[in-house]
Amino acid sequence: MFSSVAHLARANPFNAPHLQLVHDGPSGPRSPQGPTRRSRHLAAAAVEEYSCEFGSMKYYALCGFGGVLSCGLTHTAVVPLDLVKCRMQVDPQKYKGIFNGFSVTLKEDGVRGLAKGWAPTFIGYSMQGLCKFGFYEVFKALYSNMLGEENTYLWRTSLYLAASASAEFFADIALAPMEAAKVRIQTQPGYANTLREAVPKMYKEEGLNAFYKGVAPLWMRQIPYTMMKFACFERTVEALYKFVVPKPRSECSKAEQLVVTFVAGYIAGVFCAIVSHPADSVVSVLNKEKGSTASQVLQRLGFRGVWKGLFARIIMIGTLTALQWFIYDSVKVYFRLPRPPPPEMPESLKKKLGLTE
Repeated sequence: MFSSVAHLARANPFNAPHLQLVHDGPSGPRSPQGPTRRSRHLAAAAVEEYSCEFGSMKYYALCGFGGVLSCGLTHTAVVPLDLVKCRMQVDPQKYKGIFNGFSVTLKEDGVRGLAKGWAPTFIGYSMQGLCKFGFYEVFKALYSNMLGEENTYLWRTSLYLAASASAEFFADIALAPMEAAKVRIQTQPGYANTLREAVPKMYKEEGLNAFYKGVAPLWMRQIPYTMMKFACFERTVEALYKFVVPKPRSECSKAEQLVVTFVAGYIAGVFCAIVSHPADSVVSVLNKEKGSTASQVLQRLGFRGVWKGLFARIIMIGTLTALQWFIYDSVKVYFRLPRPPPPEMPESLKKKLGLTE
């Protein structure tokens, strides 16, 4: 699959790195026999600029590695906030708000208690990041080639939504076991303090079902979240370069491009938090309780109950999403991966729409 997708991606102009070859201008027109010496030089320089070919196995592997770092590190960094958010969702009478939640947690468990669940968080979200970002690149290339160049541009938002949903389906299967262990550690006092204690206890009590009973609610939470995360980010980057940044991306420095990435990531993160919060509440309660189903938990929580902890989640997810995109793009810059510019309307489509003379 990867090899066939790599071949398709290399053939797709939408995904290919942007090479500005000189056709006409001060250096003279392109000759009938082929490109000018300057255009050949620019093409060769562009090839040398990248460490691998777009759509190659190395490209997808490094994208996956970027996903490991972006998701694993960021989610682990906000474990204290995540812990308080989960406790507010499962026990709102005791943990009445963010500051009250931190105060009660520090009083009962001390500073070390705020780090509960860091191990399953790091492992689980590293695995999720590998699949989320790696498969997103794969599915985006695959679906783009199925649509063709013109439809890829016209339906690019739908393309982002479909590719991210497909990637997250597999990412949640990878995340589910560690997410279940994390919630048990964080929300059930005395159940287990470490991952090594929680896993055998969970398996002894409920078997494999203990690790995967939350996968359906995870899909409910994470797939809409990821669809918003990727589609909103891609379109926000496009809008920023079009309406806010005073120069084309090709003329921006790497540092300036990363600032745009961070801003677009934060904007996307706010919308992600709102879209996915009700399902997040269900996941937290479901993994704490035995024998409950997602529909039972949803019915019991009610409309107001599923929105508990939203402010904490907006802060957490907004920051997380911005940092994830920043880290992911930084990995691409560091490893000199091809980074296609915001999409532009193909010339063939401009002619069809009468936008060119």
